[in-house]
Amino acid sequence: MTLSAPLVAQQKLTYPPTRRGEVEDTYGTKPVADPYRWLEDADSAETKAWVIAQAAFTEQQLAELPMRQWFKDRITKLWDYPKTGVPTFEAGTLFYSKNSGLQKQAPVFAKRGSAAEKQILDPNLLGAEGSIALANWVPSPDAKLLAYATSEGGADWQDIHIRDLATSKDHAEVVAWVRFSGLSWTKDSRGFFYSRYPEVADRMHAELKDQALYYHRIGTPQSADEQVYARPDMPSWFINGGVSDDGRWLFVYMAKGAENKNRLYIAELGDAKNPNVSAPVRPLYEADDAEYGPIGIVGTTVYLRTDRGAPNRMIVAADVAQPDAAKWRTVVPESKHAIEGAAMTKDRIVVQTLVDVQSRLTLWTLEGKAGDDVTLPTAGTVGGLSARQDVRDIYYAFTSFLSPPAVFHWDAAAEKSTRWDQAVATFDPSAFETVPVFYASKDGTKVPMFLSMKKGTQKNGNSPTMLYAYGGFSVSMLPAFSPSVIAWMEQGGIYAQPSLRGGAEYGEAWHEGGMLGQKQNSFDDMIAAAEYLVREQWTSPPHLAIRGGSNGGLLVGAVMEQRPDLFAVAIPQVGVMDMLRYDQFTGGRAWVTEYGSAQDPTAFEWLIKYSPLHNVKQGGCYPATLVTTADHDDRVVPGHSMKFAAALQAAQGCTNPTLIRIEVQGSHGYRPTDKAILEAADIWSFTHKYTTQAATRVVA
Repeated sequence: MTLSAPLVAQQKLTYPPTRRGEVEDTYGTKPVADPYRWLEDADSAETKAWVIAQAAFTEQQLAELPMRQWFKDRITKLWDYPKTGVPTFEAGTLFYSKNSGLQKQAPVFAKRGSAAEKQILDPNLLGAEGSIALANWVPSPDAKLLAYATSEGGADWQDIHIRDLATSKDHAEVVAWVRFSGLSWTKDSRGFFYSRYPEVADRMHAELKDQALYYHRIGTPQSADEQVYARPDMPSWFINGGVSDDGRWLFVYMAKGAENKNRLYIAELGDAKNPNVSAPVRPLYEADDAEYGPIGIVGTTVYLRTDRGAPNRMIVAADVAQPDAAKWRTVVPESKHAIEGAAMTKDRIVVQTLVDVQSRLTLWTLEGKAGDDVTLPTAGTVGGLSARQDVRDIYYAFTSFLSPPAVFHWDAAAEKSTRWDQAVATFDPSAFETVPVFYASKDGTKVPMFLSMKKGTQKNGNSPTMLYAYGGFSVSMLPAFSPSVIAWMEQGGIYAQPSLRGGAEYGEAWHEGGMLGQKQNSFDDMIAAAEYLVREQWTSPPHLAIRGGSNGGLLVGAVMEQRPDLFAVAIPQVGVMDMLRYDQFTGGRAWVTEYGSAQDPTAFEWLIKYSPLHNVKQGGCYPATLVTTADHDDRVVPGHSMKFAAALQAAQGCTNPTLIRIEVQGSHGYRPTDKAILEAADIWSFTHKYTTQAATRVVA
């Protein structure tokens, strides 16, 4: 089908008024205005009134989108299939989540042997309309208790509850002030390790400071919990702990930010039936120079995934009594393919590598001999690798752009995988295809990208195209399924996903190539992806949209400003938009290792050049923009998005709209299913309108 020119708004919108303040900061000798600083105070009457006015205005505009209802109905239908999580196992019992299709959240089930499964926790009963999110759950080693964490609106702060699975009743105690924490039981099932922060008056704006590792004994109040490890001399560092599968060891991890490099400590708990949780914690690696990630331990030999001297990572064996790297035994050597994940069974190491951004699973012996690959259904992504050292079997999920996540059981005795869940696709995948391509970035670096579309899509420059990426924090952007993307492709759209520098698709060198002073490489990679799509006539600027969330929201904000001519639509979601003040809010301080801080004169010079809030040019013509955020986002606070939207509304020199959508009772990544569908419908119908003549393209 040939498309006509995209719709253009006939007149410039009149937005709800936004007051400009007189705030100005000085960085070194450079003054920088911040006229919308007042929007950082989410609790002020003025900010609340602004939010209400913007929400009403946005809803009015979205309600007029021709395809809004179609996308809502179609995405709902595509979303309605059973979704089962990868199971974990304890005491002969499998534990897993399962959503029947459109439940707001997925309940947790237990299944023992051939017995019927039993629902043990329904998070949909925790709060009205999905307002309380189930953030984490971990069964006890004896399979009699379930520790589960809840959070209001999906915020990062969590409260841990303990459920007796025999009675389906919760214990009286609640473990609070938990954030960015693991949850690891001792083998005797009498308690668990967790990380917490001191009590604060304002959770939404609390600084991440003085996290410590604690042990909670079941049946006792939190006030009686034992502090296991703390570092008051390093107040901004993260501290977490995890117990080995045999129950003998406690590993303690420390990291100074959201990075791979960590310190690693160990404590010998001793007898698993009567562990000494007060055992002294001693260092294994304190150099802060690499990743040290234990995947298992046999006797006193710990197996580590590390990138020390190996940017693509390797797996080594070390003696906990003599852990020096000079004495390591290489088990899985570094190769040209980055190790994305690894786990240990009773007699194997399961290694997930990335081969041009597609998963490969290989079984290795503990002595370092490579075995056969685990056969995967097709090219795609392995996720949720589940294994433990007292069994030989493996469970894992597999997905691709055209395959809903499926759970597989690798049977060690039969040495083959079989499908374990019962999910059924709600569309015909044979109507679509995914094409892997490579393109050259500005400096010549070869960057991979996947293009998914209807079979037979013509290269005529007219296809509406969504370019989605992330590019940061060593996060790999792998092929993954989204029901809403299927709806987009059914309307003739192309979905393009490049793997920008800043991610981990090609190891730590790829990550370092898009962080700190090299961050512009991520933006250049994204711009080059757009130029490739236009050059190859997959699309053209009037039909091209760009989207990303969190660090990806920053990406969208920076790129739409550096090359506004390339895009018809921009969707920055929960983005880090104020790069001069991001480290002043909640979790932002942890990102200094990735971005640098404006308090550092050197970092200021690169941050001010791309900070989305500070590079909006008065009178510029920017793409039609839908900014999204959430009122309970305590990771990237909504002030980022609100200040950016206000600045863009004031500066926009053409008729393209700037709207901001603020989710209520949502957070950085959490939406109950119904709200996730509504948000997706708004994003795709907005994108559709401003990249096509939407009214003529309804598909039954």
